[in-house]
Amino acid sequence: MVEKLIILGSGPAGLSAAIYASREGFQPVVLGGFAPGGQLQLTTKVENYPGFPDGIDGPVLIEQMMNQAKRFGTRFVYENATEVDFGKKPFKIKTADKQFEAECVIIATGANAKQLGIESENKFVGRGVSTCGTCDGPFYKGKDVIVVGGGDTAMEDSVFITRFANSVTIVHRKDSFRASKAMQDRALSNPKIKVIWNSVVEEILGDKSVTGVKLKNVVTNQATEMKIDGVFVAIGYSPNTDIFKGKIELDQAGYITPKDEVHTNVEGVFVAGDVADHFYRQAATAAGSGVKAALVAREYLQKL
Repeated sequence: MVEKLIILGSGPAGLSAAIYASREGFQPVVLGGFAPGGQLQLTTKVENYPGFPDGIDGPVLIEQMMNQAKRFGTRFVYENATEVDFGKKPFKIKTADKQFEAECVIIATGANAKQLGIESENKFVGRGVSTCGTCDGPFYKGKDVIVVGGGDTAMEDSVFITRFANSVTIVHRKDSFRASKAMQDRALSNPKIKVIWNSVVEEILGDKSVTGVKLKNVVTNQATEMKIDGVFVAIGYSPNTDIFKGKIELDQAGYITPKDEVHTNVEGVFVAGDVADHFYRQAATAAGSGVKAALVAREYLQKL
């Protein structure tokens, strides 16, 4: 059976696309992976998504969006795509034990924040460890936090968080930042920001929430403990595009490069959300791009 539309990904972009496409009667199939929801599944309270004045837990928001999509006829398959063939139509998409064919595809596989890779990091996700300063900074009013990283994102997050936090300490493994000079100047001139150079986070300390970190100087190997209330990891993002290499146009960082907002270089394959977004990486912007992709896919399918 050839499906009209298959959506790869079940974060805000994929689910918004599914809601719009299913209301048009296309009955899309969403390959949502084994843990649907994307980055929102790792977020406790979302306060900047429109329509929820008191905020909403990330997993609850995803569940509501999934139920809305199901109501209009979206079908969910909780498997990961392992291989795609966009060389001819119908397009072919494989999972571990299934093969799908589709007239049209929307890629909304998102991007994952790079992690520190320490065991205690996962323990405190949503309880003092965050990967989004602009999302979670307001939760740290009057608190002391660290930001781990040395690029533009780390600088931008640090400056933003100073609007709320008492102090921000940037922890960087090297003795210089890789961020642009303008971004460095903004951060280093902020009186609330200080820097710990040549250091890495070895362990995040706490019981029910973060109370401190254990740092290691990579030059002297000296270990120290620091009392803080939150850890913001800002060491970059990895787009989920491994299966699309050689199948669709990607940039040097691995992000899909649309010709405009949603069209890829393959006719009938569209893109939405963080998998093509270097900059905004917000649930609301991802949802909006999913809507755009669904409307363009509708036009494409109607012409077939």
